Parts: sequence; C-alpha cells; structure tokens
Amino acid sequence: MPAPHPDDDDAYGPELPERDRAVLAVERQSWAGPGTKERAMREQLGISPTRYYQLLNALIDDARALAHDPVTVNRLRRVRDARRERR
Repeated sequence: MPAPHPDDDDAYGPELPERDRAVLAVERQSWAGPGTKERAMREQLGISPTRYYQLLNALIDDARALAHDPVTVNRLRRVRDARRERR
C-alpha cells in the first residue's frame, strides 16, 4: 500500500470548509459588549445569528472541527454537556 500523499485528506475526511473555519474563528474570539458578536456574524460571515448557532451546533460533533480547533470545540462540548446536566 503506498504512503499517503501530503496533500491527501487526513483521517477525518475532507478538510473543514472555509465557512466552518470562519464560524469557529468567530466563536474563538471574546466579545466586548452586547451585540458585537451578532454584528460580527452578519458582517464577517453574512449569516443571521440563528443560522450561526445552527452551524456551530453541528460543528460541535464534527471530527474535522475538533481536529481543526480542539480548544474551541472541547470548550463548546463542555458548555453543552453542562447545560444538558442542568435540565
């Protein structure tokens, strides 16, 4: 079996799409005041906050997202799990 080529997809499948990387980048930042994050969602990503959170929730369980940004994804998983435990 030939060795994998450096440009081949990794073990997690195709590379994380640019939009998903951008969503994680927005989530990784800290936000100064109310509305600044929502404004960034619209201006930087061109999507509504509702769509942003839909995409973000799907990324939490995506192995490619975990490989791309493990700190952010693991933080989001901890927050989600804590919310589930409180219910």
